[in-house]
Amino acid sequence: MGTKTGNRHTAAQKAVASARAGQRGHRTIMIIGGAIIVALIAAITVSVITAMNDGDKSGADGPLVVPATATADGGLTVGNGPVAVDIYLDYMCPYCGKFEAANHADIQRLIDDGTATVNLHPLAFLDEASRGTEYSTRAANAVATVADKDPGHVLDFNTALFENQPEENSKGLDDAKIAEVAASVGVPQSVTDTFADRTFVPWVTQSNDAAFENGITGTPTVKINGVVTEVDLYTAGPLYEAVTAAAGTTK
Repeated sequence: MGTKTGNRHTAAQKAVASARAGQRGHRTIMIIGGAIIVALIAAITVSVITAMNDGDKSGADGPLVVPATATADGGLTVGNGPVAVDIYLDYMCPYCGKFEAANHADIQRLIDDGTATVNLHPLAFLDEASRGTEYSTRAANAVATVADKDPGHVLDFNTALFENQPEENSKGLDDAKIAEVAASVGVPQSVTDTFADRTFVPWVTQSNDAAFENGITGTPTVKINGVVTEVDLYTAGPLYEAVTAAAGTTK
């Protein structure tokens, strides 16, 4: 409290002044504290809304549940032919989208004509490219769920996810849209409703680890009978020809 030369303050005046200063300080603390509480509530509200819109990312610490069609090294099996075709992919990867567009008809043909057993390896290399929503993990979990509960639609769902592929470094599809894509190819609601359970997130994590251990450093990567193929993956035909050659047939 400022003073002028010659002014004197009695003990009582000083006490009153001190009390007033204390009240002002108390009010200031209350105002600041209130502002902090309001800010925290706003932040929590935004976080909850964001989680609702982008998808709950829980499940990573849950028990390991393996899809019914899974291979020991993290693939999801479709078909029953003599040639093993392992496809390592990430649903955020634009080059995987190009691969799928070029080869999905040939892959279906190889399965339908009994030439190949296709093992899809849905990975999550690009979670960091989905602005915190872990889109790759959520999409992979959804595919694993369909492989477990409705395996007849897993290949169509895989194709539909790429047909609806979000741009890299976007938030990706939210959970409702992933379920909508699955429903569009015939996956029943009883299955899509379980996507949010995140049942297979630990399996996706384990599959990523297995891929790294097996020397997979990027997507798409394709193995034919355990050997990485060097054929053109972005043009229809070369992969089909390589697989039929491995089967000892000409089609």
